[in-house]
Amino acid sequence: MKRLFINIAKLVQTGEMAGKKPLRGAEMSVLKMLEDAYLLTDNDKISSFGKMSEIREKLSEYQNGDTEIIDLTGKMVLPAFCDSHTHLVYAGSREQEFIDKMKGLSYKEIAKRGGGILNSARLLHETSEEELFRQTLVRAKEIMGFGTGAVEIKSGYGLNTADEIKMLRVARRVGQETPLTVKTTYLGAHAVPERYAGNREGYVDEIVKETIPAIAAEGLADFTDVFTEDGFFSVADTEKIFEAALRFGMTPKVHANQMSRSGGVQAGVKYGAISVDHLESTAEEEFRLLANSNTIATLLPGSTLFLEMDYAPAREMIDHGVPVAIASNYNPGSSPSGDVRFMTFLAVLKMKMTPEEVLNAITVNGAHAMGLGSTHGSIVAGKQASFIITKEIPSLAWIPYAFTSPWIDQLYLNGERILL
Repeated sequence: MKRLFINIAKLVQTGEMAGKKPLRGAEMSVLKMLEDAYLLTDNDKISSFGKMSEIREKLSEYQNGDTEIIDLTGKMVLPAFCDSHTHLVYAGSREQEFIDKMKGLSYKEIAKRGGGILNSARLLHETSEEELFRQTLVRAKEIMGFGTGAVEIKSGYGLNTADEIKMLRVARRVGQETPLTVKTTYLGAHAVPERYAGNREGYVDEIVKETIPAIAAEGLADFTDVFTEDGFFSVADTEKIFEAALRFGMTPKVHANQMSRSGGVQAGVKYGAISVDHLESTAEEEFRLLANSNTIATLLPGSTLFLEMDYAPAREMIDHGVPVAIASNYNPGSSPSGDVRFMTFLAVLKMKMTPEEVLNAITVNGAHAMGLGSTHGSIVAGKQASFIITKEIPSLAWIPYAFTSPWIDQLYLNGERILL
């Protein structure tokens, strides 16, 4: 079906180059847009767009045809958000650990007591695949309500072949049974399971020799991720896993430099990672390395807030020419929120990014961090018709400014309106 959206106050993110490469440096401060615009969709794709003056005389032709005309006077249109780092598939919740944290325990102390990732792994093991899908579907609908149209979903709470496959099957099913565009990531190297206590190398061997081939045989993962951090997995572990994953066509991602300068950035760039994520502990060496690579720095301010850590140095990264994305890191332990709108607020207030930089980070660059730059993240003819229609808001800067206000009026994914 064709739909013609007319009298759009501002049509945001219309840059033709947005699908060709991620934005970096000064490019991130520019948001291309049209005022008093129209947008034409044809089934699930964007057909054309432009100024109302270009189409006003032809409106009668559309009115007499099979095109639905939708008047958006006073409203803006921008691409649906692209959330490139989530752990959407998990069982249960971990609010007790939140209380433990308030009582003074650190993230590492909670993990040593059997909490953290290992706690989620135990819950997930006891949960059926059908029940896991039911719980995940609730979250999938939730993030669509926040304006997300494309999402990356990681495994990593299984920590054995069968449970990791269970998670990835659920993630794939979310992409099949909802309007969300889903990319999947195998994150078996999220923590060392209890059965391999004191034998991390043995678990890495299981990942390389058993789990990666089994996941590849079912085509369940687009990417492979590793939590490269002191107390979790070393650079040598990371490289061994990446070499195995690349043999099966899984592109690397890295949880890097969250609590220390772990060498994860260097390993990621060396193996052509599509993104390196977290980066709270990052300095000049990493800035230069990322600026001269095709790897995107994905920053996760929700977990930084929740864990009360120092925020990633986004301002320095952008000034060095690093392409930056912002994502929610929706997970039960360190960022129990998939609201990308709130992440824009944190990025502006705490990371000193401009509203334009943040909107580029959660659209164009978020899409590229999932390998979706050619189909999502901007308003370009031929891309997916996935976009947000705002209520009547005074400016784009109002989005991060009024961070609790319900400013989303409508959401279209793949050309169809989503009931919020």
